[in-house]
Amino acid sequence: MKALKLFTVALITAAPLSVLPAAAQSVGEQTGVNAVLGVSPSTTDFATQAAVSGMFEIQSSELALERGDAATKAFAQQMITAHRKASEELKGLVASANINVTLPATLDSAHQETMDDLRKLQGAEFNEEYIDEQVDAHEDAISLFERYAEGGDNAALKAWAAKMLPELKHHLDMANKLDK
Repeated sequence: MKALKLFTVALITAAPLSVLPAAAQSVGEQTGVNAVLGVSPSTTDFATQAAVSGMFEIQSSELALERGDAATKAFAQQMITAHRKASEELKGLVASANINVTLPATLDSAHQETMDDLRKLQGAEFNEEYIDEQVDAHEDAISLFERYAEGGDNAALKAWAAKMLPELKHHLDMANKLDK
């Protein structure tokens, strides 16, 4: 009986891990442990997170075009333009470098929750939260891209990650200036 209980507990505990390949993201990347430790993401994790990050930038910035003040809208338009271009580059690299990953077509649950929260806001409250989210998103993206540029295992994606870093840092600087 005790062995059956232990087996059941182990099965219940392991069950969420069985969906990870479908989510295409390792536990270390999902929990942020890799970022804290400075561990390079796998190629799959990098491509997946870069794609989701780009989608979030575009979707949240499209919302900012509807709800933001003039400065927020100007920033949002720059984010849309830059992240659409980066998303297309990533898609092209994944295809041309024959990387075995299916890029996500929708946001992950954390980014979707943030979008849902942003949709509830208007005016100054929206501007403040949108910019705060942009700062956080760009800090996360810079960590991801730096770690992959340093230790990634796909040369084409490594070079792209390194190439994108100055632009991501510039976006963070712009968001920080709006966050005053």
